Amino acid sequence: MKEIVVISGKGGTGKTSIAACFAVLAREAVVVDCDVDAADLHLLLTPRVVRRSEFRSGREAVIRRESCTRCGICFDLCRFKAVAAPGPADGDGSYAVDPASCEGCGVCVRFCPAGAIDFPERLSGVWMVSETRCGPMVHARLGTAAENSGKLVSTVRREARRVAEETGRSLVIVDGPPGIGCPVIASLTGAALVVVVTEPTVSGEHDLERVLALARHFGIPAAVCVNKWDINPGMAGRIEALALRAGAGLAGRIRYDVEVTRAQIECLTAVETGAPSAKDIAAVWENVTSYGGTNGID
Repeated sequence: MKEIVVISGKGGTGKTSIAACFAVLAREAVVVDCDVDAADLHLLLTPRVVRRSEFRSGREAVIRRESCTRCGICFDLCRFKAVAAPGPADGDGSYAVDPASCEGCGVCVRFCPAGAIDFPERLSGVWMVSETRCGPMVHARLGTAAENSGKLVSTVRREARRVAEETGRSLVIVDGPPGIGCPVIASLTGAALVVVVTEPTVSGEHDLERVLALARHFGIPAAVCVNKWDINPGMAGRIEALALRAGAGLAGRIRYDVEVTRAQIECLTAVETGAPSAKDIAAVWENVTSYGGTNGID
């Protein structure tokens, strides 16, 4: 089983659009959306959820009103200001914890003299297994103000591998999150290839350098795809030279194409329409799947 992870050094480069095209072109792959903080691959692949599971991670303090003695120790000790003092509307005068502000440190639980604070696992989101026109899809949604997105990414990838084994599929295509943080690391570790989507801008060049350094740190082969290359051909060439110096391969170039947006309005990918960029994307996919070719991908 091989995993191809599509990432970008910054948001808005077209990473998800290209990952969705790869899913359509591959046909027999398991598709994974690891951008759990802002998942949007489902907008293009219109999945039908067949199984939904809760994601619990970390803990949160919950004050039992009937046991609270109104001593105020929890209020004084909480450095995150998550404990709200009773106001005029609180008839019983008990304290309460704001779940969005609680960091789950457990100090209030430890020092409550009445033992009136519970410390259950936090419901941080949900992950799903779905069916799409491209095959199985595993995706997730992190809860509002929830943390541990890296752990949720690991959960999603683990489930995707299980689905691939059960269905006899040898390829997993991952739409990873942008940047170089914990969710990105959780998305790419152990992958066969990282496809880095960038754009021909100064910020695109800078962020590409960072994400290639991350892939190199984990020893994962990387291939660079320059999206909308024709809006700045000079910068596109400069970015490709940077990629080669960093030891990455060149997956190819994709032209700027307004038809991509029109396809997305119809919940379709560019390769499912007559969009001019469809040929470019198909060529990139061929390079990605051709290891050891002239593109420099090993």
